[in-house]
Amino acid sequence: MLFVTTTLAASLLVPATEPSATPALPAPATAAPAVHCQVPCGIYGDHLRVELVREHCATIEKAMKQIAELGAAETPNWNQLVRWIQTKDEHAQKVQDQLQSYWLAQRVKEPGAGDDDAMGKYVRQLMLQHRMMVAAMKCKQTTDVENVAALRRALDQFAEAYFTAEDLKKIKHLQEHGEGLDHSHSGGKR
Repeated sequence: MLFVTTTLAASLLVPATEPSATPALPAPATAAPAVHCQVPCGIYGDHLRVELVREHCATIEKAMKQIAELGAAETPNWNQLVRWIQTKDEHAQKVQDQLQSYWLAQRVKEPGAGDDDAMGKYVRQLMLQHRMMVAAMKCKQTTDVENVAALRRALDQFAEAYFTAEDLKKIKHLQEHGEGLDHSHSGGKR
């Protein structure tokens, strides 16, 4: 319906002086990525973004295990196998997208000149984000759960380098008391 409406609207925009001109069909609409806006709104959920990566890691790991199990079957269910591969790759890509559009583009800031401590912290955060990017890429390339473990380790190290000690204490409290993301839609643990 959107395509028809858009095509109709595009055809109405063709100048009347060109009656034989055929309007170009618009590109199909694509969903906007689910990332925080890139305007200075001041509303950030850094802890939530970290928890989302943890959730993506759990999904990637489950997918890897399902791929191994389905692939080892005497008569593999190819449809399910393909679906799990796609799921694994999609969640690894979501990690990479979040790192690029949220953390690198908006949250990790280059410090001013002369602040060596801040520069060291900045370089560490960049290094850890690169490590997460590479681990997510390797999750797409393989079914080796060690790549998910590497992603989780880098995420934990990044959180330690990014958040204050007080923030980390609050985060740990939330995790210990199950007050992180609401997993009720998925029936609890993955």
